[in-house]
Amino acid sequence: MTRIVTTGVAVVDFVFHLDEMPRLAEKYRAKGAEITGGGGAANAAAAVARLGGHAMLASRLGSDQVADMIATGLEADGVDCAMLRRFDGRRSSFSSVFIDNTGERQIVNFRDPELPMDAGWLKDALPDQFDAALADTRWPDGAEVLMRTARERGVPGVLDGEAPIREAEAALHLASHIAFSAQGLRDWAGHDDLGKALADIAVHTGAFVCVTDGAKGVTWRQGTASGFEPAFAITPLDTLGAGDVWHGAFALRLGEGASPPEAIRFASAVAAIKCTRSNGRAGYPTRAETETFLKEAQSCS
Repeated sequence: MTRIVTTGVAVVDFVFHLDEMPRLAEKYRAKGAEITGGGGAANAAAAVARLGGHAMLASRLGSDQVADMIATGLEADGVDCAMLRRFDGRRSSFSSVFIDNTGERQIVNFRDPELPMDAGWLKDALPDQFDAALADTRWPDGAEVLMRTARERGVPGVLDGEAPIREAEAALHLASHIAFSAQGLRDWAGHDDLGKALADIAVHTGAFVCVTDGAKGVTWRQGTASGFEPAFAITPLDTLGAGDVWHGAFALRLGEGASPPEAIRFASAVAAIKCTRSNGRAGYPTRAETETFLKEAQSCS
C-alpha cells in the first residue's frame, strides 16, 4: 500500500446550505446543514485513504472537544492519526462554511494564534518509510520539515500552494512539486498574469509547478516544458474541499510512480466527482469510482 504523509491544518467544519450567500447583518435559516471534518492536509489525507492509500496526518490540535471531533472523524475515515499532537490550554481550529445553490462556498475560520508553530518534534515522529509527502501552507514550520525530509529521502514532496504562500517560503524551495490554486499563485506573484507567474515560479524554485483554476483546468510547467490538462465537464453541487482532495490524489499518484500529467488528470477526476456530491468527506470517491469515471470520460472524448 502506498504510504502518504500529509502535514498542515485539521479542522471541524460547520456547514450550512443556503440559496444565496448571506449579505446582511440578519438571521438566516439554512435549508440543510452538517458537521464534517475539514482542513487542507486533513481532507487530503482522508481522500488518500478513500482512494486506497495509507494516509498519515501530522497536525497540531488543542486540548478541547473540537480536537476529539477532529481525531474521531479522521480515524473513522481511515487516516493514521499517530502524528496528531495536542497542546494543553490551546484551542483547535473550526470553521463556519456557507454553500449556495450554485455549489460555491464562503468560509470563516478560527485558528488559535497561540497554538505552537514549532515543528522540532515532527522530524522524529515521521515514519521510517513513505512514498510521497504533502504539506499545506497553514503550518509553515511543519511544511518545511516534511519537504526537507522528502527531499533527503528522494521521494515526491508536494506543497499545496495556497495563500498566504510567502509564509511557507522555506518549504517552497524544498518541494519537488508545487501545486498552486489560482489565488495562491496570484498571492505569490503579486499580479493576475498566471502564465507569467507560473513561468517565474518554475525558474525561482526549479520544481514541477502547476496551477489549478477550477473549471478552467490545470496548467503546468517544468523547466522549459509546459502543458495543460482540461477540467472535466460537470454540474457542481458542492465545491467545498475540492482543492484538498485534488492535492491528496495528486500526491498519491506521484507516490505510486505516475508522471505529473497522469497524476493531474487522476486528481482532476477525483475533484470533479467530489464536486457533484455533498455531505463532506462522505462524498469523496473511491479508487474504483474514479477509474470508472476516467474510462467513461475517455470513451466520450
